[in-house]
Amino acid sequence: MKYTLAFDVYGTLINTAGIFNALSQLIPNEDTAKRVTDTWRNKQLEYSFRRGLMGSYVDFSIFTKDALQFCVEAYQLDFGEAEIDRLLEEYTVLPPFDDALAGITELKRAGHHLYAFSNGSTSAIKKLLTNAKIDTMFEGIVSMEGVKTFKPNPMGYRYFNEQSGSKKEASWLISSNSFDVIGAMAYGMHSAWVRRSTAHIFDPWGIEPTQVIGNLMELPKVLEKSGMK
Repeated sequence: MKYTLAFDVYGTLINTAGIFNALSQLIPNEDTAKRVTDTWRNKQLEYSFRRGLMGSYVDFSIFTKDALQFCVEAYQLDFGEAEIDRLLEEYTVLPPFDDALAGITELKRAGHHLYAFSNGSTSAIKKLLTNAKIDTMFEGIVSMEGVKTFKPNPMGYRYFNEQSGSKKEASWLISSNSFDVIGAMAYGMHSAWVRRSTAHIFDPWGIEPTQVIGNLMELPKVLEKSGMK
């Protein structure tokens, strides 16, 4: 069976921790640079959840900047406008995970329909995927800007099916973010949680992913076995 696959981008295809290299050039203490990297990402997600609940949509880049500004104040960083702009630009060209190209190449070869599905804007995702040299592997980009909210709002997963011309029972959400997986499962899609580290814990909500994989190279065989059932 050929499935329609919705690939989360930030944290699944694209490594958000890649910003650490840019931060470490501005922050001499490696431990502080690591904590800023983690806080920036966590605040970025928190702000998306809060804006989604408030019905106060803004472009993903806005609260990416807001989250960075929080870090500047929380860690008392001596960053001026130039440093802020430099880091925000780095966020638009983050590196892909090592398994991204090989994994999606195999999935495309197997005949599955691949889409990038993200809270980020279409233009931002296009730039990321192009920089990562994986943009041509996808049939399209589905951005939550189309419904002016953020995952895991069920409107987003429904919108994905509408835009990709797929049905939820024949589509999979592929994500390393457990909130995203839970959202897709609650809506009715299948899901694969990408657990690249044993340190990552799935949120104990009583909702489990269809499959757990350690990297994207494992997904083709998982889908092949699933289609045989």
